[in-house]
Amino acid sequence: MATSSLLTLFSLFLVLPPYLAADPDQLQDICVADLNSDVKLNGFACKPAAKVTEVDFFFKGLATAGATNNTMGSLVTAANVEKIPGLNTLGVSLSRVDYAPGGLNPPHTHPRATEVVFVLDGTLDVGFITTANKLIAKTITKGEVFVFPRGLVHFQKNNGAVPAAVIAAFNSQLPGTQSIAVALFAASPPVPDHVLARAFQIGSKEVEKIKSRLAPGK
Repeated sequence: MATSSLLTLFSLFLVLPPYLAADPDQLQDICVADLNSDVKLNGFACKPAAKVTEVDFFFKGLATAGATNNTMGSLVTAANVEKIPGLNTLGVSLSRVDYAPGGLNPPHTHPRATEVVFVLDGTLDVGFITTANKLIAKTITKGEVFVFPRGLVHFQKNNGAVPAAVIAAFNSQLPGTQSIAVALFAASPPVPDHVLARAFQIGSKEVEKIKSRLAPGK
């Protein structure tokens, strides 16, 4: 049942009308990304057709669970154009997210894509926040699907006693991810302390404490 639902989900995702896509339509059959090109454009330059192989369309990184022994207890494994060059101009990508018991995929946004998650294992508390500041939240379990609209802040939390995992689909070859806490407290150059202190109604010492915990390498 779960496998059938997953196939149906991604079949529908791949046949969305072009005007619903986050990325521009392709103008040729394939445009395998030349990730080493110095040409800068909206996407990636095409690799010469003679150099295209089946490897450009293959990735096995979602087959196994990611290591979740980190601060957040979660790990995102992306299958985007940077991992699968053949996705260039096709407007789709996937990710696998693994969660330890108690693991959190912290509040973040995808500026270039809507996200659809399919629960492979476990149970998750998920939600997103609208621009009217309304929380839309639900508990989802194995075989179920939840949608996070493009650009809205969202999260997933495993409150269960066993590991959980999802497959996430995006209508962009490179959806982008901006973690809210890291963006604000670990930007380079840093956001001024007085801006964060005023915004969050906390003191400068609290700002510095948060920054130290979110600094790169922590």
